[in-house]
Amino acid sequence: MASGTRTWREAAQAALYGPDGFYRRPEGPAGHFRTSVHASPLYARAVADLLCRVDAALGHPAELAFTDMGAGRGELVTGVLAHCPAELTERLRPYAVEIAARPAGLDPRVIWLDTPPDGVTGLFFANEWLDNVPLDVAEADGDGTARQVLVRPDGEELLGDPVAGEDAAWLAGWWPLEGAPPGSRAEIGRPRDAAWAGAVAGLRAGLAVAVDYAHARASRPPMGTLTGFRDGREVRPVPDGSCDITAHVALDACAAAGADHGPAGSLISQREALRALGVDGGRPPLSLASTDPVAYVRALGRAGEAAELTAPGGLGGFGWLLQPVGAACADLVADGPAGPPSEGRDPEG
Repeated sequence: MASGTRTWREAAQAALYGPDGFYRRPEGPAGHFRTSVHASPLYARAVADLLCRVDAALGHPAELAFTDMGAGRGELVTGVLAHCPAELTERLRPYAVEIAARPAGLDPRVIWLDTPPDGVTGLFFANEWLDNVPLDVAEADGDGTARQVLVRPDGEELLGDPVAGEDAAWLAGWWPLEGAPPGSRAEIGRPRDAAWAGAVAGLRAGLAVAVDYAHARASRPPMGTLTGFRDGREVRPVPDGSCDITAHVALDACAAAGADHGPAGSLISQREALRALGVDGGRPPLSLASTDPVAYVRALGRAGEAAELTAPGGLGGFGWLLQPVGAACADLVADGPAGPPSEGRDPEG
């Protein structure tokens, strides 16, 4: 390995989560990119609705967990608590999982952790978490051999040794580069499969949900998706802690990895998921404008927010992986294909 170079997985791990890493910065992720959580409170309301459905499916247990994985500064868990009925909040154990320090002013009921709780019952919800689990990158050389992509601290890349072992097996099964043109790239999602399987294993019973911009085996992007975000703009990924480093998720591979811990999971689009949870971008009837103008304006605003959350070419194209743990929540998982992959984060910090 050339001096000063590392694999992308090693470099991104240090750049994102090291002592001076991007995710330890005081402004938090919301200072650099905008997720569904930041786009509208309708998103947290929909997640709260899903939590209520999980609670009912589990028979209203004496203690119900809600785990906000990759919690940022607690925006989602705060919104979910605001939309939960009082009867449920009395039994709810809300967890926020993030490596950064607990933000000031967070609801004291929220349990702030740096690793997911183990052995809990309820809803595990990971909004744009898996895309930030560091992974290695492979590229086909002139002979068609898949080689590790190495990176210097300034972001310059060079090819290393051929991919071997478990990583080579993962590529063969989920993102083959054999026969691909020189320069074709793949992101080796094995660490994300392991992270997801571990998260699912931490549930005693309930539902685990991963939401991310994704792709499926039949339509992997030929040049990969590795990129960076800084100050509301998409930028070249440089592993120096100055920017987010992210890549789309092979959610189909994650689904297979999680299947050992419960009934089969399901992949659907965010548009499908949110519509099933009552988020509809339909405009209010025009007649309301004359009978109750204030209500009309409010309803119109909610419709606009819902339309953004469910837009097929934007946030609505995100993939939702729903993995039940135990039989009680299996009926909550609707069958259906994964939706079209989103083109990426909304770079509006």
